[in-house]
Amino acid sequence: MDNKIKSELPYQNSPNLPLEREVPKAKAWDLGGLGFVEIMDTTLRDGEQTSNVSFSTQEKLSISRLLLEDLGVDRIEVASARVSEGEFKSVQKIAQWATNHGYIDKIEVLGFVDGKSSLEWIRDTGCKVINLLCKGSENHCTHQLRKTVHEHLADIKVVLANAEEMGIKVNIYLEDWSNGMRNSEEYVYQLVDELRHEKIMRFMLPDTLGILNPDEAGGFCRKMISRYPDLHFDFHAHNDYDMAAANVYEAIKAGVKGVHVTVNGLGERAGNAPITSIIAIISDLLKLKTNIKEKNIYHVSKVVESYSGIRIPNNKPIIGDNVFTQVAGVHADGDNKKNLYFNDLLPERFGRARSYALGKTSGKANILKNLQQLGIKLEDDIMQQVTKRVIELGDQKEVVTLEDLPYIIADVSQNGMEEKPIKFINYSLALTQGLRPMASVKVEINGEIFEESATGAGQYNAISKALYRMYKKLQKPTPELIDYEVDIPPGGKTNAIVQTIITWRFDGKTFKTRGLDGDQTVAAINATEKMLNMIETGNIPDIKYFNLP
Repeated sequence: MDNKIKSELPYQNSPNLPLEREVPKAKAWDLGGLGFVEIMDTTLRDGEQTSNVSFSTQEKLSISRLLLEDLGVDRIEVASARVSEGEFKSVQKIAQWATNHGYIDKIEVLGFVDGKSSLEWIRDTGCKVINLLCKGSENHCTHQLRKTVHEHLADIKVVLANAEEMGIKVNIYLEDWSNGMRNSEEYVYQLVDELRHEKIMRFMLPDTLGILNPDEAGGFCRKMISRYPDLHFDFHAHNDYDMAAANVYEAIKAGVKGVHVTVNGLGERAGNAPITSIIAIISDLLKLKTNIKEKNIYHVSKVVESYSGIRIPNNKPIIGDNVFTQVAGVHADGDNKKNLYFNDLLPERFGRARSYALGKTSGKANILKNLQQLGIKLEDDIMQQVTKRVIELGDQKEVVTLEDLPYIIADVSQNGMEEKPIKFINYSLALTQGLRPMASVKVEINGEIFEESATGAGQYNAISKALYRMYKKLQKPTPELIDYEVDIPPGGKTNAIVQTIITWRFDGKTFKTRGLDGDQTVAAINATEKMLNMIETGNIPDIKYFNLP
């Protein structure tokens, strides 16, 4: 369509859509010649409209500091006026801090077309900027306000005059602007035509219901900028169709000078455009600048996650737990050779680090990458055993972590047995409330199968008693259990690999075996199997330094 925007194409059933308009396309970098995009964060206002999210006064103050000082956003919207006494006190605290630190002009409060009521509330908190919520669609004006555009304009101008008198600066939200452009475009123009020469710093274009697609977002913004080239426009996206980031991308390409975001994409319904994705898009895809300090973005996201109680999805771009983790072995191999699987989203930019998952899809390259982080170098034969063990464990749990790796190395390199004359073929453990735990075991000893059952004080104790009965019948000697230690990697995750280390004494020698599994009792059984094989083969290392009781 060259430089023509056919706004009616996706919505041919809408009766009020205009015909084609000739609109010059703005270059993506043509933003007042600055190549700069202003970032307004609305986590504390729109973000707090997320279901079940309510920040305390201290949390609001903490987030304000993080956003302005640590992250470097240009403006923050902290509340809606006249909500509650608690909200008033929170905004007052933020305003006091902002005044003392030179940020008061960056603090904004949503207000309403209500004469002086919102303005007085904002003034009394100590804030100096109102984001005035006006109706950006004829549908809202007619059916919610039950007023004509002229009546609404008259009310707006009263608020503007009052704001000037009270020394409060004004930005204007054109609420439901996206539907306004779809269905009542001339209404939007009539509104802005009347307000363009008023003392308004920014006209903010919200996709209030998250209905736009990228073609519309860019096209509608381009129409506004073409008609009003001297005005500062912000774009405010919602994510109902999962298009918020794409819509922001097109809005910036069209020439808007500011965009609205929230930390972690918090916001009503499906949320707002997430600051992390938007910053990466602006920097990497549009080659424009912001004031954001990328290195602090992950820390701020985690703080807001904690305060809000809304967990960050593991696959959330930039900040998800898994997004800088390579799982496939071929990827790790490519990274080892020439960073073949890197892109511009380097984790270090955002205060994070790349990791290489250990699991059933792991290869030698994944393990090498993790060993490099740990500063460990293994011989080839041990490396093969470690790789095999990682894959085995990966079949039992989703991911084997970096913290698990030293335990796996110890498991295969210490007390490892190539020859295994004794093997656990099967075992069954029963734990019932009010009854003693019971265990049944089937063991192969030098090619013969033996079975035994027993009850015990615990599941492992029952296994031990069954083995003792079996060995007594076979007239085979048994060791003494000296110590039993259970360990998991740092962090205490419930799906962590468990390492069980058992100390034994047999024939005057003291030695240890270790077992590894996602289950503590199975890990202990693995350690016990190693012990039985050591005794059977006579391959028992003596630990002279062990302090016996």
